[in-house]
Amino acid sequence: MKLVNESVKRPVGVIMIVAAILGLGFVSLRSLTIDLFPDIELPIAVVSTSYEGAAPQEVEKLVSRPIESAVSSLEGLEVLQSRSQAGASLVMMQFNTGVNLDNTLLEVREKVDSVTSVLPEGAGEPSVLRFNPQQLPIMTIGLSGDTPEDLQQLAENRLVPLFERQEGVASVTIEGGRTREVQVMIDRAKMAQYGLNSQTIIQALNSSNQSASAGNIQKGQKDLQIRISGEYESIEDVRETIIQTPNGTSLTLDQIAEVEENFAKSNTISEVNGTPAVVLSFLKKTDSNTVETADQIHAAMEEARSELPEGVNLEVVLDTSEFVKTSINSVVKNIIIGGIISVFVLLLFLKSIRATLVIGISIPIAIISTFTLMYFTGETLNVLTMGGLALGIGMMVDSSIVILESIYSYRQRGYSMVEASKLGASELAPAVIASATTTLVVFLPIIFVEGIASELFTPLALTVSFALIASLAVSVTLVPMLSSKLLTKTIASSGRRYWFDRFLEKVNDAYRGLLRKVLQYRKTTVLATGISVAIGFALIPLIGTEFIPPSDQGQVQISVNMSEGTGVETTQEFTNQVDDHLKEFSDVIEVSYLTIGGGGFGGGAGNSSSDFASYTIQLVDPGERGQSTKAVTEDINEALQGIAGADIAVSEMEAGLGIGAPLQIQLNGPEYEVLDQLSRQVVYLMEDVEGISEPTSSTDEGRPEMQINVNDQKAAQYGLSDQQVINQIQLAFSGQIATRYREGGNEIDVRLILPKEERQTIADLEGMSVQTPSGSVIPLATIADLQQVQGPVSLLREGQQPQVNVEAEVVGRDLGSTTEAVRAQLDSLNFPEGYSYSIGGQAEDMREAFGDLALALVFSIFLVYAVMAVQFENFLFPLIIMFSLPATIVGVSGGLFITGLPFSLPAFVGIIMLAGIVVNNAIVLVDYINILRRNSYDRREAILEAGPNRLRPILMTTLTTVLGMLPLALGIGQGAEAQQPLAVTIIFGLTVSSFFTLILIPVVYTYFDDLSSKITGFFKRQED
Repeated sequence: MKLVNESVKRPVGVIMIVAAILGLGFVSLRSLTIDLFPDIELPIAVVSTSYEGAAPQEVEKLVSRPIESAVSSLEGLEVLQSRSQAGASLVMMQFNTGVNLDNTLLEVREKVDSVTSVLPEGAGEPSVLRFNPQQLPIMTIGLSGDTPEDLQQLAENRLVPLFERQEGVASVTIEGGRTREVQVMIDRAKMAQYGLNSQTIIQALNSSNQSASAGNIQKGQKDLQIRISGEYESIEDVRETIIQTPNGTSLTLDQIAEVEENFAKSNTISEVNGTPAVVLSFLKKTDSNTVETADQIHAAMEEARSELPEGVNLEVVLDTSEFVKTSINSVVKNIIIGGIISVFVLLLFLKSIRATLVIGISIPIAIISTFTLMYFTGETLNVLTMGGLALGIGMMVDSSIVILESIYSYRQRGYSMVEASKLGASELAPAVIASATTTLVVFLPIIFVEGIASELFTPLALTVSFALIASLAVSVTLVPMLSSKLLTKTIASSGRRYWFDRFLEKVNDAYRGLLRKVLQYRKTTVLATGISVAIGFALIPLIGTEFIPPSDQGQVQISVNMSEGTGVETTQEFTNQVDDHLKEFSDVIEVSYLTIGGGGFGGGAGNSSSDFASYTIQLVDPGERGQSTKAVTEDINEALQGIAGADIAVSEMEAGLGIGAPLQIQLNGPEYEVLDQLSRQVVYLMEDVEGISEPTSSTDEGRPEMQINVNDQKAAQYGLSDQQVINQIQLAFSGQIATRYREGGNEIDVRLILPKEERQTIADLEGMSVQTPSGSVIPLATIADLQQVQGPVSLLREGQQPQVNVEAEVVGRDLGSTTEAVRAQLDSLNFPEGYSYSIGGQAEDMREAFGDLALALVFSIFLVYAVMAVQFENFLFPLIIMFSLPATIVGVSGGLFITGLPFSLPAFVGIIMLAGIVVNNAIVLVDYINILRRNSYDRREAILEAGPNRLRPILMTTLTTVLGMLPLALGIGQGAEAQQPLAVTIIFGLTVSSFFTLILIPVVYTYFDDLSSKITGFFKRQED
């Protein structure tokens, strides 16, 4: 080949190019973004709207449904879901893959803007956002040591502005503090006495808290601006607000109301290590580096600590960058270990440090070149891309090994170093290129399929492809050039490693003898292979399936669900008992973060209510505790189950992708009441399924509520409408913000509300005074009936139809078989007409991803055949080589069965990679058989000569690939769980397939050669 000859002739040019690539690679490495997983860009948009004080039913009717109707006609919309809970609405839209989400978001905003005017008064401005399953806080810090209100002000005024200035920080949220407000507690009796109503007071407060400009006046040669300052500056100004009565009398606000500075009502409490704290959570920008952003936050914390008041502490609660760094470091160690093992294998076979150096140098060059290509294609350094490098560490030297073996064979025949390098590399370069190309093309379908599987594994596929392209370029340029300079001696036949040569000779003799046997008993060989493949398929049901292996990041989550409606004080009393039990684990717990009533929107029923508490526990490093996170989780769970009064769930937090519950049953139909009954039946059936843990329905326990049914006729007699009654009740019990003013840099709300002692009990509600338009006061019970009922916690809809979800964890059993067992139970239910179910969660994601990858596998196999057909310029020989593929199922299923790993997404990607790897040995073998036959060898002689002759490079390439992946297969270090099934699949699949290749491919070659001879003979006879 011309490229080989040029590289041998111009070694200085090759060295300069390599040096330039290495320099660019090191620069690129410093610029690459580091993260845990690749960014997943799913075509999902969400519309979030607040509606303070509204029950789920009102939120659904007045907010969620209008927004659903507006966006339902958008082009490309696949799934439309909404979740309505007290005070908030979330509408989610999932579009077809391939939709330009940036343009679609503009359309969504236009549609939402068109219905904003019909949303109820009090509803917030709808917020349209791009959904990112990984957009979770990268760091959480706790501020403690002072009163919650002082900590809140410190966080708002000093810390948040400081942190938000840091590079990479998108936003900072505060939880656990208390906010001051001025409460105007009105006296209804006095208001009635003066003929006043709440709207009059609100108008007076607004008009008295105003500033305005009134033009300019001249003073000498200057213009002075006229500014009227009438804004409130203190609570005294609020008290002295002038109120005009209908009869013209003026009075101050404090004559008809008690004005006090108090704290806004809060159902949220945060504690860090048992101490009340204000917690700050950080979101990073989409394109920023997790590790660098966390480092910036740490630096800002050091700066902030020097300015904090005495006694106030600032400490890290959770830092995901630590797990990212640990995971990446683990993979880097695996790469180094794999590289050392590969070099050791080369040294063992080649018995020459110089020869080993020639091949071993391709590893760092390929890796560093890969960093350059990753940078220019926008990939990030994450567990999967770095894992791709670790997986390819042994494959990187395959091409170089084959080239070097050929060069050595020419050296042993007496050729000079330069001639041997040219001839040896040129002879096998086409086969090497074909082998590398078959490995590369299998990744194309992964890149072009749709869904989460492509989003996750495209970066891995690109990384491995880049590494293989770089190693191929090295094998046909740098290896011949270095061989022409360094291989001054041929392989010695004696020395310290002579024992290995004798061992290889025995292996060769044994293989030659086995080859004679299989060629003699061809049918038996094919039958034995078929039986082995059948056994491999039979093992598949025993393996089980899962979506993505969970990663152990040393975190435990405890969820405490009190009975619905429980007050925050009662919940805190219960968590104090939990705290006492957690003290038993102080030696393994590094940080414990408790939030009551927190957790944000959408994480589960009741998760933002005072009856819900959540602990996030960070354990000490694995080396300091001597137990796995799973074991610690089980111990904590056992210790807490003895506490009565709440449902406590202890689970291991997994470093994952925010992909939801493992198993979710979605029930759809026209009526919530029927769906509620169906969900209870589903929960009952699922409880008997092995592997199902804690099935819960989204309607399991309703929230107790007092339902007020206004009698329209009675209300009309007093001149009242429903809305007027609703407004007065809301004002009395939740209050209304009338105005706000600034004091000392803080913005303070002025809230109109009833005195606390008048809004505590049911009797207070029943006896509440309602003011009529005429100024008279009547009890609420006069015009309304009050009834205590169980209201829903949240209301779900999909496709503009009611939906109820049943979710469950899967424990001690694989997800696939558990899903099928649940499906069998559901099929036994008689669903009423118009009602149906579907299975979602990770089970649905797994089914879709497996379907996409199955399609990718079919296309990969076709592309491998097409590449070989082009390379060989023949349709028959590639078909022979393809017979090495079926035997991989024996290794894959056997390997997963032996290691106890379920069949998962990474394992499926491993099978696709195998489709391109396992044929390489067969290509080398068949290609050499053809070369010998062209040199006048008999078919049998060619096979018996080619097999043992190619056994050495086949063993070398297989061992370097297999042993290079061994550290990943053993799951060494944190974060290796995602690559472990992939490595196990390739190791066992390649090992078993290599054995079958060596014995089956020669037999298949003879059968196809016989068939070809018969066909050729037939056509010759026809011509005669």
